[in-house]
Amino acid sequence: MHYQQGPQAYARISLESKLAGATPHQLIAMLYDGARSALQRAKIYLEDGNVPKRGEMISKAINIVDNGLRAALDHEKGQHIAADLERLYDYISRLLMQANLHSDLSKLEEADKLLADIADVWDQIAPHRQAGPL
Repeated sequence: MHYQQGPQAYARISLESKLAGATPHQLIAMLYDGARSALQRAKIYLEDGNVPKRGEMISKAINIVDNGLRAALDHEKGQHIAADLERLYDYISRLLMQANLHSDLSKLEEADKLLADIADVWDQIAPHRQAGPL
């Protein structure tokens, strides 16, 4: 047995447990965290000149934005907000493609800043448990 299998299996089980117990709001928060984590690693790889790994991390972030965050938009309930987020996610994906194509750290940082801002707002509107009477 390869020694990496244990930690990887543990990480996978930990993630599966988090996903199983997460609310829809928490799942979206996890998508933001995952995209931002991939962008942080992409920045490191960009600065190190590791083109394949940089591309892999940027692709991962684009996939989360397009197939996670964008796919979760509810255009019926959210209407204008969903349409605005759709355009913003499209812009972020284009920024990331350009960052990868041109090794452009500023575009990578702009995309990360936008995701951080949206994630912060998302966190602020999280449904909180109602406190009981004092």
